[in-house]
Amino acid sequence: MISKNELKYIQSLYHKKTRDKEKLFIVEGPKMVAELLTSGFKTKKVWTTNENWQKNYPDAPIEMITAEELQRASHLKTAHEIIALAQMAQKEVAGKVNTPHAPSPVGKLTLALDGIRDPGNMGTLIRIADWFGVDQLIVSEDSADIFNPKVVQATMGSIFRTNVYYKDLTRYLAESKVPVYGALLNGMPLGSFPIPVPMTEGIILIGNESIGISPALLPFITQAVKIPQFGQAESLNAAVAAAVLLGHLKIPSYRQ
Repeated sequence: MISKNELKYIQSLYHKKTRDKEKLFIVEGPKMVAELLTSGFKTKKVWTTNENWQKNYPDAPIEMITAEELQRASHLKTAHEIIALAQMAQKEVAGKVNTPHAPSPVGKLTLALDGIRDPGNMGTLIRIADWFGVDQLIVSEDSADIFNPKVVQATMGSIFRTNVYYKDLTRYLAESKVPVYGALLNGMPLGSFPIPVPMTEGIILIGNESIGISPALLPFITQAVKIPQFGQAESLNAAVAAAVLLGHLKIPSYRQ
């Protein structure tokens, strides 16, 4: 059974102010909770309607509840079996509240996100970075909170494997010593400029969903790139653009 106070507490964590204060975030659904329980993130509490979770994870703080109680606690239109509270990682590499120093971009690929405010886009971008083995993202301070439940859900577990740093991108790019590939409509088409093989370091900069990369960041772009257009669509979703760019830059066969 879930108490009224617990229910109220869970619902309060749908608000960023409470998440930042409590250093906790919500994880929902069997896949996501399974990822959480096998990750380096500490689980504070789990509520589920399926007793198999207690059998499969005997050391986890799991409590049985009814389907009605689960639905009241969930932010999803249809709750699915399980919900958990997780602590924001208490290390330097996993979130806005405790990442004072972003790592150097030297020697690896970094995805930089400028003003990505849509939670679904942010979560998908984290998932795409994980797919391509990019484990560090530098994110502008006006971007969506990675611990927003919608962002967490959209990552499909990738939030537990990627390191996200909220930083002043102007300062970060100014201090970087690696190439910066910026996605711009007036950039050079993919395939029309040389790229190191293998490509071992660089920053891929993706701009806001509607206005693109901020003017203040343009001077730091060493190679403006664009995805060739063959149809009539006005623009590409930020996450789609990031996937195409990463695929091209990371996979040599794409460039042959």
